[in-house]
Amino acid sequence: MSTHKITIALAGNPNSGKTTIFNALTGAHQKVGNWSGVTVEKKEGIAHCGEIEFHIVDLPGTYSLSAFSMEEKVARDFILSGEADVTCVVVDAGNLDRNLYLVAQLLEMETPLLVIFNMMDEVENRGIRIDIEKISRLFAVPVIPTIANRGKGLNEILDTVSKIADGDLTVRPATVHYPKEIENAIAQLEKNIIPPSCGLKSCPSKWMALKLLENDSEVRRLFKDQPSALALADELRKSISQIFKDDPEMIVTDHRYGFVNGTLKETVAYPKVSRRDITDSVDRVILHKFFGLPILFLLLWLMFEMTFTIGAYPMDWIDAGIGALAELLSESIPGGGLFERLLVDGVLAGVGGVIIFLPNILILFLFIALMEDSGYMARAAFVMDRVMHAVGLHGKSFIPLLMGFGCNVPAIMGSRILESRRDRILTIFINPFMSCSARLPIYVLFSAAFFPDSAGTVIFLLYLTGIAAAVLTGLLMSKTILKGHGEPFVMELPPYRIPTTRSLVVHMWDRTVIFLKKMGGVIMIGSVVVWALSSFPQSEEISADFESRIEAVKNSAAADADEKIQELQNQEASAQQEYSFIARIGKFAEPLLEPAGFDWRDGVALASGLVAKEIVISTLGVLYGTGQDTDEESTSLSDRIKATGKTPLWALGIMVFALLYTPCISTIAAIRRETGSTRWTLFSFSYNLALAYVAALLIHQIGSIFIL
Repeated sequence: MSTHKITIALAGNPNSGKTTIFNALTGAHQKVGNWSGVTVEKKEGIAHCGEIEFHIVDLPGTYSLSAFSMEEKVARDFILSGEADVTCVVVDAGNLDRNLYLVAQLLEMETPLLVIFNMMDEVENRGIRIDIEKISRLFAVPVIPTIANRGKGLNEILDTVSKIADGDLTVRPATVHYPKEIENAIAQLEKNIIPPSCGLKSCPSKWMALKLLENDSEVRRLFKDQPSALALADELRKSISQIFKDDPEMIVTDHRYGFVNGTLKETVAYPKVSRRDITDSVDRVILHKFFGLPILFLLLWLMFEMTFTIGAYPMDWIDAGIGALAELLSESIPGGGLFERLLVDGVLAGVGGVIIFLPNILILFLFIALMEDSGYMARAAFVMDRVMHAVGLHGKSFIPLLMGFGCNVPAIMGSRILESRRDRILTIFINPFMSCSARLPIYVLFSAAFFPDSAGTVIFLLYLTGIAAAVLTGLLMSKTILKGHGEPFVMELPPYRIPTTRSLVVHMWDRTVIFLKKMGGVIMIGSVVVWALSSFPQSEEISADFESRIEAVKNSAAADADEKIQELQNQEASAQQEYSFIARIGKFAEPLLEPAGFDWRDGVALASGLVAKEIVISTLGVLYGTGQDTDEESTSLSDRIKATGKTPLWALGIMVFALLYTPCISTIAAIRRETGSTRWTLFSFSYNLALAYVAALLIHQIGSIFIL
């Protein structure tokens, strides 16, 4: 039986719930890429309903289709391309006056259209009554009410789309009426233009005439071979400007909003209440010019304190489980040997040393998801606006910086929302200073081991240090090689919402999958490579020397013979590691590392972090898991490291170095891709590495003076 395929273009304003609807409809059947020729993210997914397969294309969130930004151009071109059988525009039902402007523009494009009124539960809770049927009649298109985060109305969307696509439901969108002077100008242009061959299948001549009157640069480019049409458009624009004492595009915009407001007066009834909206009341405190920043920092401190405090319990359980598994493997493999060492000292020591931090990462992402879904994340960006302007950046730059707390790669890609190339490069350059979740295991390990009474505060201060480094670097760059000023900050502040359990679980599950894939991929491979380099070659002289010494202890029949043998075995393993390939590599750079308080093991671990920051922990697990003289209960990595005589000063230095130094390969590749410049990429690599080294050097040298 053949499957009937229907393509849907999913459009809408940011924060309208478009992504929620896309995820609910497509589930796991999604793929992400870039639009052809541009670096704007393209999301596609598949939904099934009976014999129908719906190919859903999630267009970039946009407030209008004027093609001023890359997102607007991509969305508009796809709709005009005719690839979509139906365009579904998602509307935040609680903000109709703003969201319906996009609908008005889509009506003018004469495309098969379905309007989705999302978040209807919030509308009902606020006592607002919307006459859906009347709006549908006025727009002359179907309107479906939904509550996407609860799955309500989703089946109606697919059912209505199939009826429109199959011709069972005829849609002839209403049009916005303009003053007669503009209508006459549109009609005159329609008669005198020849629709250009632009690769777009659905370009209504009336819409193109209107765009010429609006002086749309993209549409004018399509008519570059029709100078008479452009001359006529300029003449008509001039005439309209003289009559109305305003630009035609402003007049068109005013009448679109007039169309929207007129529709709302006919169809929406607001409750007569005297109390202020709860969102405004909370914002008076959250966005206060004096209290806003302290509240933000307090919430961040609570986030990291809870991440460490709550995460400590499951960490201990996982650590105990890994210890038991290591013991079981050692007992199960007869005769020990190379295979046992590979599994226990290589795979388990490396992967196990990292996987215990999964609870901390999940708790961190739970808090980030809570801030995003509740509406506070946008307020955090607003509060930081003044700080961003101090370093010469657009306030919108703080959004990709906030994303950097999760992962620097999508955060760097998020800089695409900035219009200015200078702002994009500066934002990309300082983004690696935002501590990604991959660095969190490093902070948790050393803060718990060396600062147990204030671990949460130490982690919080590290994140603040990263923000401070980003601000100071941005200030330096904006005063030197990237001179300029940030633009005024205009950002939508969505209403406060109670996050749904499903949304929070999805956020945490996505991070779990990514983390576990790293466990079974790059981290396990890295651990095995580090183990192999630290285990070979083996020195026969060292082996022979320690064998004779162990044999002498056995023959002595001393009371503490077992302890002495264990000590000699540890010393042998340590001596063999010192003879290994990885020790030779590390010791080559050790003279440079010593002034910063690091030895060759630290250097190797930090170097491995260029592949992925989690590998720093797995490498330390391998290197400090061999030949360390610890008591039987001190099996954790932190105990093994402390047993070597490491100090809190060393821990602080290595944490700050891990915070500031060159990001992982994936982030470096993202910097190269987004800047399009090898020079900028190398500069970013070198700057971060130099800054980290200088910071660690100062910490060790100045700290040593105070300790002495």
